Amino acid sequence: MVSNIVKDVFSRDFISVSEEDTLSVCLSLFKGEMPPVLAVFDSRGKYKGVLARRWIIRSRLDPNTTKAKSLVRSAPTVTLNESLSKTSRLMIGSEIRQLPVYSGEKLLGFVTDENVIHGAVLEKWGNTNVEEVMNKNPFFVKEDDSVGTVLSLFREKGISHAPVVSNENLIGIIGIHDIIEHTFKPKQRQTLGERVGDKLPVLNILVKGIMVKNVITVSPETKLREAAEKMHKFNISSLVVVKNRIPVGIVTKRDFLEPLAQMDVEMRRLTVQFSLKDIEVDETQRGLIMNNFESFARKYEETLGAGTLFIYMKTHGTIYKGDQLIHCRLQLRTKKGSFFSSSEEWSVEQTFRIALNRLEKQIRPKK
Repeated sequence: MVSNIVKDVFSRDFISVSEEDTLSVCLSLFKGEMPPVLAVFDSRGKYKGVLARRWIIRSRLDPNTTKAKSLVRSAPTVTLNESLSKTSRLMIGSEIRQLPVYSGEKLLGFVTDENVIHGAVLEKWGNTNVEEVMNKNPFFVKEDDSVGTVLSLFREKGISHAPVVSNENLIGIIGIHDIIEHTFKPKQRQTLGERVGDKLPVLNILVKGIMVKNVITVSPETKLREAAEKMHKFNISSLVVVKNRIPVGIVTKRDFLEPLAQMDVEMRRLTVQFSLKDIEVDETQRGLIMNNFESFARKYEETLGAGTLFIYMKTHGTIYKGDQLIHCRLQLRTKKGSFFSSSEEWSVEQTFRIALNRLEKQIRPKK
């Protein structure tokens, strides 16, 4: 358990903008201060929500004419006495990593994912080895892979970072933010290969042209406290885990938050947590998902023990006959290990059912 609460870790300092400010103004603030999100207020000084840099970039809206209010999102609120475990669950569920802290109706400040992680690793939990929370089955890419290939991998597996390897050796890392940075530049020219200087379609850009070469790494035996300090020092959200110079895992801020989110839940059985993005799940759909999950839990609780199934769902791609493709990623964290699966279909229930079946196939050998 972690005894620190929001009161011990939150910050009263935050960067704010008016909902009438343009997105270009917001982007300049992100560039200068690098906050997780901006707090958005109306003309009367009333807090309206938050705005993240990635939402602006992915929107493809004209930043010079579009106002902040067009992309502002409401974030879950927390109180000073909220546990870091519940705060982690709210961050995961909302996909927002900076939450407003209130005392009654008064906004006191914000708590970020980094605040939560820092507060947690200062305690005994910080002595846990990285290998206990890391993703032990990372997906690798090669330097001659295209951005299109990497984006397909990210979408299919529901990930945002991938180590770049050559003959099993780590030579770099590429993340969704690296791709976004290069995708949205007005002119993209290849700097490596035979067609130096030629304009290329974005999806044909090679990994070696945009990957980060100076990779910050840790070992499986590195303590979580040290890993969190490295993330903070270098202002990064992931670390590659290496053993004898060979990458064996990857650890992200989400990998810190997920076990934290489980801590103050009664851990006698398998539980479930939803995280939905640009998708609505009605009561009937949620009921069908929960029925499938309950059946799965009854079958494997004895084998796996207590744990949490994190369900991440979002829409993406073009609309076909009125429907949009749905991506579902499942991450099951238990005391017996972690399991991952994903699927893409046109309906919520079918997408979840296929992903759950794929997850079950990994667990059967253990049973």
